[in-house]
Amino acid sequence: MGLIYSGGSLAGNSELRQGEGEAWEIHGDPTEAAFLVAERKLGVTERREKRFTRLSEMPFTSERKMMSVLSQDHEHGDETVLIAKGAPDVLLGCCSRVRVGMATPALDEAQRARILAEVAQLTDSALRTLAVAYRPLGVGEDAKNTETLERDLIFVGTVGIIDPPRAEVSLAIEEAHRAGIRVIMITGDHPQTALRIATDLGIVAAGAQALSGAQLDALSDADFKAAVQQTSVYARVMPAHKLRIVDALQADGNIVAMTGDGVNDAPALKSADIGIAMGVTGTEVTKEAAKMVLADDNFATIVQAVREGRGILDNIRKFLRYLLSSNTGEVLTVFFGVVLAGVIGLNDGSTVGGVVVLPLLATQILWINLITDSWLALAMGVDPATDDVMARKPRHMNERLIDGRMWSGVFQIGVVVAVVTLLTMDMFLPSGLIEGSHDLATARTAGFTVLVLAHLFNAFNARSETASAFANFFSNRWLLAALILSLLLQVAVVHIGFLNLAFGTVPLSLDQWLLCAAMASGVLWYSELRKWVSRTWG
Repeated sequence: MGLIYSGGSLAGNSELRQGEGEAWEIHGDPTEAAFLVAERKLGVTERREKRFTRLSEMPFTSERKMMSVLSQDHEHGDETVLIAKGAPDVLLGCCSRVRVGMATPALDEAQRARILAEVAQLTDSALRTLAVAYRPLGVGEDAKNTETLERDLIFVGTVGIIDPPRAEVSLAIEEAHRAGIRVIMITGDHPQTALRIATDLGIVAAGAQALSGAQLDALSDADFKAAVQQTSVYARVMPAHKLRIVDALQADGNIVAMTGDGVNDAPALKSADIGIAMGVTGTEVTKEAAKMVLADDNFATIVQAVREGRGILDNIRKFLRYLLSSNTGEVLTVFFGVVLAGVIGLNDGSTVGGVVVLPLLATQILWINLITDSWLALAMGVDPATDDVMARKPRHMNERLIDGRMWSGVFQIGVVVAVVTLLTMDMFLPSGLIEGSHDLATARTAGFTVLVLAHLFNAFNARSETASAFANFFSNRWLLAALILSLLLQVAVVHIGFLNLAFGTVPLSLDQWLLCAAMASGVLWYSELRKWVSRTWG
């Protein structure tokens, strides 16, 4: 399974602190928020609002990796000035001068190298970097010709921005890895920044490599597929790269969940098996493209949803395992009761005139299905996990809900239920394999009671395919309540007069009840033996 993280959903609280020289470290929302926080720390907000009037904007795009605004500078004769911000390596290529104090000397190679070294130092500290530059427009220069404006800029400095991860993110990523989920980070940040953040969060181990969009473009289809299998950090990528990564993961047989908040994430969200949009910071386009919306923008919530999903799937399987095995027991009881009627004494001529009779009455079967089984089956829906669901590997996409192993268990339990029920009836009837001394009504009541009690035992068997029924025995109070209710109802059916008439039952003595309970417990002991064998040699 692949799980892709992209965007800012790990962000924490905003904070700014001043570094040395021209570098600032800003904790919180990137770009606009970074400058607003820095501006307020410097105390120049009021001056900036009076000094500049924005005229137009050249917006940021994933391809340009920068944005610019044209503003009127009222402190310099209302001249028009272009102010740009963007990725340092991109913006530096548009600069020919550098601001040093009040002077703007030419930007030589030594200064470029020093700036890039400072950027590398910031990225190694897990900071996102954003460069700032400007240029006053010349007299007569066409401000509408945006293609030629972003040139010969004056480099001002670099801002370092960081989104402090929420405290629970590292633990959530560790939990995801334990569950067999691969977490992949895709970002527009500098590769070194992305790699440092991914390492700190535990997404990748120390020494791992990050791939940039330019490196991905240089790969052939075969090499791209191989790279996606090995690499979990991608930086400086385009929307097309995100889509291509998702497609490559799916082609390799993975179920891919993709998170995103921006418009450029929409194609990848649409293509992913599970597109997850950020509910707080996500755009409407992203939410429309996604299959799910994350209300709190918290990565840890996704991991918790995986845990809940696995628990729900387990409960569906428990529900099916219980009902199928119990109903199979009823069907086999009636079937073998008719087929083997002569063996167990159900066709005793002195009792029923030589006619084969059913081991159970229709009202008794309805009582089991509608009253006894229903309470227990409903309680299965809220059963807590009987083992560590996050320690399992993800299910294969083609894996059936009811697989061959479950069908085998269902049939085996059904056979055991039928055997103990019919054997109990045989013990009560005056003819058959075991000589008894009771009439058909008593034998049928005993068989009916054994079948009900066997279903009660089977409810605890069905909670897990391999774990013992005694593990976490008291963890589901609803199941215990359903068991007690079903038992009380069965006692009422056996011992209350008008119910005897309705269901064809007769009262049983204490010894007979104990015998029925002992016979019904055979279902529990057989299941425990089967699970022990599975745990030991399975």
